[in-house]
Amino acid sequence: MELEIIHSIAASHGINPDALSKTELIKAIQNQEGNFDCFETALSGECDQGNCLWLEDCLGMEKE
Repeated sequence: MELEIIHSIAASHGINPDALSKTELIKAIQNQEGNFDCFETALSGECDQGNCLWLEDCLGMEKE
């Protein structure tokens, strides 16, 4: 997901995106939404959060 879109989502949750990395920002959004702040922690490359907005980015980053 493009960083501009992530910044927009963060702003809609009242999160200031300026001082956070992409990973920190996504984790803050996950936390604000009441979800697990687990972005980039699927070390096995598997995730049971199938409806997660960040799933593609998360698992894609793990494969790099």
